[in-house]
Amino acid sequence: MGARKIQNEQEVIRWFEEGKTYQWMIDEYKRKYGIDTRASMWGNFRKRRGLDRRIVRDDELIPWFVKEEHRWAYPLAMLRAEARRRAGTVTDADRARLTPWLEMLKENNAVVHYDPDTEEGFHFIPRQPEDDDIIHRPDKKTTPRPNADNAGEE
Repeated sequence: MGARKIQNEQEVIRWFEEGKTYQWMIDEYKRKYGIDTRASMWGNFRKRRGLDRRIVRDDELIPWFVKEEHRWAYPLAMLRAEARRRAGTVTDADRARLTPWLEMLKENNAVVHYDPDTEEGFHFIPRQPEDDDIIHRPDKKTTPRPNADNAGEE
């Protein structure tokens, strides 16, 4: 087994509590200790210590199975940012992009709709009476992945 890369566990736990990104941790460890790390190392540390997940999964805002070719669409990125905002983990950069995007939806009385059978995937459609959020909910959720930390729980 190789030498331990984590130099100060309390420092790393504080970083997680402060919401530092894995990339920030990778860069800081290289700068501060001269140690190369990978995101998977930080994710494994987080899971071993029972710390909260870095990724906010909100299947109320993203209730669809999103096809690979649509996974980097801007509306999806904004839905993820809104999920982080609702979870209290939004960054200043996310907030700067999210605020005008949410204003655009409101001004246009629009919601996000996902149609996997179209080239664009995500569309803005007029808000319907049943739309109680920023998305047009499908009849049935198709999100396939449960939260990884809860996998195997009954």
